[in-house]
This record gives sequence, structure tokens and C-alpha cells, in this order.
Amino acid sequence: MSGTRRARPSPGAAIASSPWIIVSIGVIVMVVLLVVALGSVRGRRTFAESPPPAPTMSLPELPASTPATSAAPGQAARPPTSAAGPVVPGLSPRSTVLSARPTPSPPVGTGTARPGGLPAPAQPAPPVTGRYGVVSSFDGGFIGEVRLVNAAGTARGWTVRLSFPRGRLVTAWVNGAEQGSGDFTDGVFTYRSGVALAPGASVALQFHFEQTGTTRPTSCAVDGAACSGL
Repeated sequence: MSGTRRARPSPGAAIASSPWIIVSIGVIVMVVLLVVALGSVRGRRTFAESPPPAPTMSLPELPASTPATSAAPGQAARPPTSAAGPVVPGLSPRSTVLSARPTPSPPVGTGTARPGGLPAPAQPAPPVTGRYGVVSSFDGGFIGEVRLVNAAGTARGWTVRLSFPRGRLVTAWVNGAEQGSGDFTDGVFTYRSGVALAPGASVALQFHFEQTGTTRPTSCAVDGAACSGL
């Protein structure tokens, strides 16, 4: 009939007949909630990871200095004065003075020490020195010598002592000079000069020994000083 009105569908019925509208609304709501949640979490993490502020340290105040006072003509200007400032703990305004190093003592065996730690001076060389040598050797004996040199500035006498525990002295003489005196007792040969030896002069005392078993004496000395050449 033309006079009958058609019933309009209600909004609820339209939504119920279209389920994809409900799903779309739910997805939108979830996306909004997720964005809100991520924003809040990021804000808290940024606040927690921010480094703590660096601690502040108070510095001691510098002493105030007074500018140099200008002096009158003919007078020196006064240096600037500074007020006493705070003293930093652990530091001393006084300078440290180191003690002087102790004087080292001389090593052992260098001689007798004198007052003040200095070693005793070395003994001077004897004026007349001697050098031992062998002139010739043969079966059963040899001829040796002690060459004497006077290094002093004045004429000097001399005494030679040789030790041959085994052997026999045949003879002894001074070559090219006035003879002296000698003896051979208990294996020790002693010879004393007849005249003083001139300054810078040299002379040879020679001797003939037999049955010594060696051409080298056990000791040789001139005026108590050992001979060289042994």
C-alpha cells in the first residue's frame, strides 16, 4: 500500500550488522593506549638515566693585595702588601732545608785515616833504588846483579840484602866503582857501599852464587825497599 511508511534501521542495528566497524574502533583505542604508555615509559627512563650533577668544591679565597703606593720624588715605591689569607691544610709556608750529605769514609786498605777522614799520604820512594837481574847462568850456578840508581839530589850510601836459603856465595863485587863490605849469614847476603853514590849516578853490584837451585832470590831489598825486576 502506498500509504505504509518504511521503518528506518536503528544505529545499533547498523553497527551490529557491520562487525568490522567494532574491530576498527578497538584497534584505534589500542593504538592510542600504546602510544600513551610508551610516552610515559620514555619520560621515566630519561629522568633515571640523566647523570647526577657534579659536586661543587669551594676554592680558598685569594688574599687581597694592596696596590703599590706611589712614593714621593726621591723615595723608592713601597711594594704591594697582601692580607693574610687562609692557610691550606697540609702545606707549610716555610721552606724545607735538606741536611748536607755526610762525608764518605775512605775505603778499607787505603792507609791510616787522619782527622777529617782524609787518608794518610803515601810514603815517598827511597833515594836509592835497585833492580834485580841475571847476568849469566851455568851448570850449578849463576852470576846476578842489583843495579843501583841514586834519584836524590845529594850523594847517598846504600845497603843491599839478598836471601838465598839454599846455596853458597862465591864472591861479590861492585862493577867499576870502589868496593864495599859484605857477608853471607844464614842464607842472607848483605853488602854495604864503600863510597856514597853521586846524585843521578848508577852502579851495579854483582855476585856469584852456586847450588841455589834457582836464580831468583826469595827477597831483595835496597835500604829496606823491595827491588824491581823480580
